[in-house]
Order: sequence, then structure tokens, then C-alpha cells
Amino acid sequence: MISRIETKCIYGNGKKYDKDKTGAISFPIYQSATFAHPEVGESTGYDYSRLQNPTREHLEEVVASLENGIDALAFSSGMAAITALMEIFKPKDHIITDSDLYGGAIRLFDNISEKNGIEFSHIDCTKYNIESYINENTKAIYIETPTNPMMNIIDIRKVSEIAKKHNLLLIVDNTFLTPYFQHPFELGADIIIHSGTKFLGGHNDTLAGFIIVNSEELSEKLRFIIKTVGSGLAPFDSWLILRGIKTLPLRMEKAQENAKAVAEFLINEEKILNVYYPGIKGTESYEICSKQADGFGSMITFETESKELALHILKSTKIIPFAESLGGTETLLTYPSTQTHADVPEDIRIKNGITDRILRLSAGIEAKEDIIADLKQAIDSFNERG
Repeated sequence: MISRIETKCIYGNGKKYDKDKTGAISFPIYQSATFAHPEVGESTGYDYSRLQNPTREHLEEVVASLENGIDALAFSSGMAAITALMEIFKPKDHIITDSDLYGGAIRLFDNISEKNGIEFSHIDCTKYNIESYINENTKAIYIETPTNPMMNIIDIRKVSEIAKKHNLLLIVDNTFLTPYFQHPFELGADIIIHSGTKFLGGHNDTLAGFIIVNSEELSEKLRFIIKTVGSGLAPFDSWLILRGIKTLPLRMEKAQENAKAVAEFLINEEKILNVYYPGIKGTESYEICSKQADGFGSMITFETESKELALHILKSTKIIPFAESLGGTETLLTYPSTQTHADVPEDIRIKNGITDRILRLSAGIEAKEDIIADLKQAIDSFNERG
């Protein structure tokens, strides 16, 4: 029985496959849309790749194993996964969400899900006054922790106690910390969401999304939805994510090491006003994250002293790309107000702390000295302008 996540990233649940007789170590890409039937009423277990494909199936088993779930479903993107998840709800159902979420999720909830009759309350879940927003039609609580982009840490156990008291589903987006650092099912979650594009894939070369569940009832509902709406992950993309997961532990450790060094550098920079990273000792985020996770991850958000400095940094780094993503081998800088959260109303962005002085950094696996030197020269070149 495989118990360590480092081994699960290579072998999943340890199930051996005999579909391919070649002995290939890399799981094959079954690039087929359809599969032949031996005769009427019989199947090889695969009929049509919209329903299931061997490569996607293997990936789903690996991800379910990593999160210690009953089932995992692989989608064509993280947003496809969240969109499909909303289909388990019906018109007039009410969902409580944290106010600081990935902008794409907010855009979906406010423009598509609400149009379809689902009601939302966007609140600050770090205040744990969730019960005052629960109505007779409330069905779920949806959170990210750490949140995107302000890196707030929500006590999953505490929210789970509230959810269970009121018979609500607790949905946790675990993209930032991944199953390597955080285990939401052990903390009381019912559903886990991932943008597989990010750390699970890890190479900025494909899109993917996952829903992981720990009940047969939810698995059955979501299996019906994925085959009906047709948003399952393609075979080649499934293989790319499988390849990426194999190095997940190594990448998470190195990226976290880099993030800690970068956070320390930024804290000591005069023109950086605030640094938001759960690994900063002495903060409430550090205390909560230490209790519920095995690490702090590699995502940092920081506030510069002016919009002009923020924009200057974005155009002046010589190694770090200014790009909209995270979790890959490359360190990336993102400007949330015009990228990830561009569709969030300005008043809500500012209320959540997402001003035009905010930058988000995803630490990669380069030498930390080079990342820091690049940031320093960008900041120093602004100072030298006089």
C-alpha cells in the first residue's frame, strides 16, 4: 500500500495496468475518440472519449489518490471544472463564497450562475460570521485558502464545523497549496477544486481542472454531468498533467524555498509597503496555515508604494515574465487589477485590497538569487530615475 505522497505522484494508487503490453513506463496516450465493441452488449470498458478515456482515467485515479478522495474528474480547464460543479445546484439554491476569490470564479458566479438562478453571498470568510448569512435555501460554502490574490488564510476546520452543523457542502479550492502541502478532506471539506493548469501541471504548457469528491453520491452526479456537458480533459493534455505531477514534490519544495527568500527580500525593501505571504512568522495567517497545512506555498502578493512603481517593475524585470498564470517552473509576475481580476467591479476589488499598487508573484524553481536580483534591479532602476 502506497502511503507517501511523493510515491503517489509517480504511481497513484499503485494499480497496475495491463491494457498496454509493451511495458511502457510512461503511461500511454490513448489518442482515440472512439473504441470498438467486441459485440452487442459488450464493451472494453471504453466506448467514447467524452465518457472516458484510459489516459484521463489514469490521471483521475492519480489525483484522487493524492487528495485521498473517492473519485476525481479531469476537465478541460479549472473554470470548466467550476462550471460543471455549479450544475449540481438548482435555481434558487444559495451559495456562500469568500469575497476574495480568483476573478474568473467571481465572473462565472455573477454573470452565468446567477443568470441560471443560483444565489450568492460574497463575504469575508476569515471573520467566521458565516452563520448570519445562512438561509433555508443555502446549500454550500465555497472558499479558497490561501485566497487569490490577497493570500488570506481561512481556517478550514472552523468553516467545516459550520457547514456540517447546517448540512451544507464545503467546497475548497486547493490550487495554491496542492495536495502536497494541504489536505482539505482531512480538515472537513466535501469537494476539492483544482486548476490543474497551475502546480499540478507545473510547466505552463496546458490547461486542466479537477473536481475531487469523497462521496459516491457526488461522484455519480458529477460523472453524469461531465459526460453530458462534454468538458472532460483530452488524452494528450491528461498525459501532460500526469508528467507534471511526477515532479510536484520537488517543484513545490524548491518554489517554496524561493518564495520564502523573495518574501524576506521584499519585506526589507523600503518602497514595498506590504507583503502578503502565509509563511511570514508572527501573522495570523502563519498561525492558521501552520495548523492546517504542511507548508506555505510559493505565492506572494505585495503592495508597492505607488502605481507607477508597480508598472515599472512589470516592464523592467529582465528574467521574470509579466504573465497571467502561476504554479509553473518559471517565476511570474501578475497585475491582478487588469489581469486576473479585471472583470471584478472596481469598488469590490479595492475593498478586497486589490488596488493598482498590488502585484502577485508566483515563485518558480530558478535560483533564488537570480529572482531576487531581478526584482532588485527593477526597483533600483525606478529609484534611479530621480
